[in-house]
Amino acid sequence: MSRRTETLPEDYFAGIYASDPDPWKFTSSAYERDKYAATLAALPRPRYRSAFEPACAIGVFTRALSERCDRLLAADPVLAAVEAARARCADRPSVEIRQGALPADWPEGRFDLIVLAEFLYFLAPPDLAALVRRAGDAIEPGGDLMLVHWIGETDYPQSGDEAAESFIAQAAPFAELLHQARTDKYRLDVLRAGDAA
Repeated sequence: MSRRTETLPEDYFAGIYASDPDPWKFTSSAYERDKYAATLAALPRPRYRSAFEPACAIGVFTRALSERCDRLLAADPVLAAVEAARARCADRPSVEIRQGALPADWPEGRFDLIVLAEFLYFLAPPDLAALVRRAGDAIEPGGDLMLVHWIGETDYPQSGDEAAESFIAQAAPFAELLHQARTDKYRLDVLRAGDAA
């Protein structure tokens, strides 16, 4: 399978949502349900003050994560996904969902949790490097970064393993690996920012 060389554009994802409002079966897939449970279980702290979840899709995990956060900012590049996520989280006043693509639309502010799930492999290496820099600037000292990625075969610019290992290596100046877990389908990596972040 030939691999794409450029970051996947917003219209790639908009096209996917145009043909299916839940293209990755977030609401019905056993893979997603089990992965969400494992992700929440792997969070090192019971509660976070301010979290950021880019590429939130239709907000299924966003809603679950919001129970652990005083404030949660989520974002997605596709308007249809943003609208679905807003509807799903409408009864959660602590959740804000914006439209935006990364790394260009990284929000202002600092966070004690950043969840980077199922999208780093969509980024070409230069954009991933820019995203790592943004994450390093935004994570609070002692804050946690959660990476969760499918490790199967794709035509994305990077594999799940390549994207996660690249992020971990580039984040080494400001965060250390705290925990890793792996199934036959996905990997989960937790990093913690140093006190001088």
